[in-house]
Amino acid sequence: MRATVTRSPARRKVCTVGLRRANPARTSPTETQGSALDNQTDIAAKGPTPPLAELKHPIGWPLFIAQFITVALAYLIASILPTLPVLIETVMAALENPGAEPVEPQLGSALVVSTVVASAVAGILVAWLWLRREGRWKEAVRLEAPANWRSTLGWAALGLGGTLLIFTVGARLAEAMGLGAPDPTFILELVTESPALLALWIVAVAWFAAGFGEEVLYRGFLMDRLERLSGLRGRPWAVLVIQALLFGLPHAYQGMGGMMVTAMVGLFLGWIRNRCGGNLWAAIIAHAAVDTVSMSLAYADKLGWMTG
Repeated sequence: MRATVTRSPARRKVCTVGLRRANPARTSPTETQGSALDNQTDIAAKGPTPPLAELKHPIGWPLFIAQFITVALAYLIASILPTLPVLIETVMAALENPGAEPVEPQLGSALVVSTVVASAVAGILVAWLWLRREGRWKEAVRLEAPANWRSTLGWAALGLGGTLLIFTVGARLAEAMGLGAPDPTFILELVTESPALLALWIVAVAWFAAGFGEEVLYRGFLMDRLERLSGLRGRPWAVLVIQALLFGLPHAYQGMGGMMVTAMVGLFLGWIRNRCGGNLWAAIIAHAAVDTVSMSLAYADKLGWMTG
C-alpha cells in the first residue's frame, strides 16, 4: 500500500507559509469539537507521526542498483554520442599518421553544450520511465508550484549566497588539505568564447541541464530512491551525505578539490530540498543562479571588467 506523502503535514513544514486556512464560518462548533476529539483519539491510537522518509513505500536494493546503473549509463552514453564524429575523425587521423604526435579531439563550445544537454535529457528520461512504472514520478520529483513562492525564493536566495560562500571557503580548505583548488578553467574558457555562446551556456546549461536537470536527478530521483532503502529510511542525514558524494563524482574534471567542494554544495542543496518538504524549485533556482553568476563573472573578467 503506497503512502500519500504529498499530503502529509511534515512535507509542508517550511515552504508552505501562507496556506489558506479553512473558513471557520463553514464549520459549526459541534463539528469542530467532534473533529478535535477524533484527532486526539487518532493520535493516541497511532502514536507520533513517523518521519517523512518512513512514510514512503520501500524499495529493495537490487531495484535501486538497477535504476541507478541504467540512469548513469544513459547519462554517460548520451554525453558521448554528440562527440562521436569528432572522436572518429581523430582516431582515423592517428591511424593514417602513426608516427605523428597524438592530437586531442577538438571539442567546440557548442558541441560541449550539446553533450551536457543530451546527458541531462537521457538521464531524466530513464529516471522518468522507472518512476512512471511505479506510478511515483510526481511523488519523487516534486515540481508542483510551491504554496508560497515568496518563501521558496527566500530559500533560493539562501541557496545562492550559501553556495557562493561554500565555493570560496571550500576552495581554500581544499588547498589547505593538499587537494588543489577547484579548476573549472576548461569549461569557463568555452563559456566565454563569445556573447552568443555565453547566452547559450546560461540558458541550456546553467538553467536547463544543471539547474533543472541535476536537481531533478540528484535531489529528486536519487534522494527519493535512497529514502526508500532498507538501512536509510528515517535517516535523512545519511541520505544527504550519500547523494552529495555521488553528486561530486561527475565533477572530476575540476580535480579532487572540485569534487569535494561540489559534494559540499550537493549537501547544502539537499538540505534546502528537505527544508522545503521535498519541493525542488528552491534548489533548482539556487543552482541555476549560481552557475549564471559564475559564468557571467568569468565573462566579465575576460573583458577586463573585474580589474577596473
